[in-house]
Amino acid sequence: MDIPLSTIAVVGLGTMGTGIAEILTRAGHEVIGIDISDAAAVRAAGALDASTARAVERGRISEEERRTALARFRTFSDLRAAADAELVIEVVPESYETKQRVFRALDTIVSPTTILATGTNALSVTRLAADSAHPERVLGLHFFNPAPAMKLVEVVSSVLTSPQAVAAVTALARELGKEPVAVGDRPGFVADGLLFGYLNQAAAMFEAKYASREDIDAAMRLGCGLPMGPLALLDLIGVDTARTVLEAMYAASHDRLHAPAPVLGQLSDAGLTGRKSGRGFYTYEAPGSGTVVPDALTPAAGPEGGAGRPVHAVGVAGSGTMASGIAEVFAKAGYDVVLAARTPEKAAGAVSRIAKSLARSVDKGRMTAEARAETLARITPAGSLDALSEVDLAVEAVAEDLEVKQRLFATLDKVCRPGAVLATTTSSLPVIACARATSRPRDVVGMHFFNPAPAMKLVEVVRTVLTSDEAVATVHAVSTAVRKHPVNCGDRAGFIVNALLFPYLNNAIKMVEQHYATLDDIDAAMRLGGGYPMGPFELLDVVGLDVSLAIERVLHRAFRDPGLAPAPLLEHLVAAGCLGRKTGRGFREYARR
Repeated sequence: MDIPLSTIAVVGLGTMGTGIAEILTRAGHEVIGIDISDAAAVRAAGALDASTARAVERGRISEEERRTALARFRTFSDLRAAADAELVIEVVPESYETKQRVFRALDTIVSPTTILATGTNALSVTRLAADSAHPERVLGLHFFNPAPAMKLVEVVSSVLTSPQAVAAVTALARELGKEPVAVGDRPGFVADGLLFGYLNQAAAMFEAKYASREDIDAAMRLGCGLPMGPLALLDLIGVDTARTVLEAMYAASHDRLHAPAPVLGQLSDAGLTGRKSGRGFYTYEAPGSGTVVPDALTPAAGPEGGAGRPVHAVGVAGSGTMASGIAEVFAKAGYDVVLAARTPEKAAGAVSRIAKSLARSVDKGRMTAEARAETLARITPAGSLDALSEVDLAVEAVAEDLEVKQRLFATLDKVCRPGAVLATTTSSLPVIACARATSRPRDVVGMHFFNPAPAMKLVEVVRTVLTSDEAVATVHAVSTAVRKHPVNCGDRAGFIVNALLFPYLNNAIKMVEQHYATLDDIDAAMRLGGGYPMGPFELLDVVGLDVSLAIERVLHRAFRDPGLAPAPLLEHLVAAGCLGRKTGRGFREYARR
């Protein structure tokens, strides 16, 4: 039996409530906006007016549609205004006491057939339902911020919820142009269950002074293609809200990854809750503004560590995809490059790979044939590391094997001239272990490019406890010169990106192991609810499950946190030879080329 949902009440007219009201009015629903604060109701009406005006300016709706949508929105300060609603969506603060008070009042006001939906992302829907006079009509309807833009809606059922109520709100979500994902009742559900652990780790990384807020955010935007860095996202969500969600998740799981970082409590208790207060991890122009302004934590302009050493010639050791890509990056930026491999044939093969890459750039109009020829002319292939004797910067890009890298650095130490900076592109091994293989550890630094090197903008600049300021500044300056964005971090497992990315991927695998959600639902949740360019299982299959497992093991050994132990399902797939796209099967199957 279909349940009509023409009149909908939204209780709580903050940012989320106002966004939901806008979606509903533009879809043709009569919306009753309710907030105990008259000022909040006035702000909501103003926000809806401004938002729909922007939609007209951008050609998304007509002026007539805008006026019609505004006419469908009425605001009240009394819950009794919801009496005739077929659906009530509450988005009041994340507090059992507050939400239960709203639900108890609604029980005495609305029809027994009215569906009551909670917008919680941290509290138990079952507990809220059990406290209602009609628990079968209570469910979760979790929109994502900003509600008009984000496509995901999580539909959360308790063991008490009727299938008819679930079907009605699922149909509504589709009517609104959203992608509904059915999930069970546990803190964080799917998207926030994965997202908030990652945000919490980023906050802890900042609190430990491992990297600056700007570098953490830039690393995740540029290294993973995310629309927003984690600390900026915490400010948007609300530091206090994030703390509440994490506390609920930790209470349910006792996973230390979800134990709120102390800095979240400190900021919350000080009233520094993010954009809504005008200050959180960043400082904003005004409360509610998204415009960041300089503050005491804003870094001074200029490269890290002052002036570096002049670099004219660059050596790249290796002949694989990464080595070829890095050599291409340097040559395109005007550097003379020596590409040294184990044999002349391997070096020639690497140059041939670069030539094909540059030819594709010409075909796509990204560079001229003349520029391609000039770039190739700057690259000198060599079949021995002895050819790196006069370079100013030597970049190692060989297999991710510590013994192999240490042998190579011992050779570079003997071959390269005094004063040359020696860089490793390792993504998971300790840079200090490479440095100690030389007699000049002050000149050794991590220079972690991301794959594919010509396309990815990020470079993690990794300082060991022995690296000199001058070596760090040199790599900073060179990274900028080749049009990359350098970020600073210390020499610990995972650096910034992998240390934040792989626990998130591991937790996604655990969700599947626990039969909480399907691969497809989790991937959809993170693409549509988190704005990720790929879902976690799509990404794992692209990276390679063997590579992912190796990184997980490094993180687990380094931090000794049980929550970082690789998911057994990942280990089983790797043992079975299911490594992702490169083998034709990983978490999904792929057509063989």
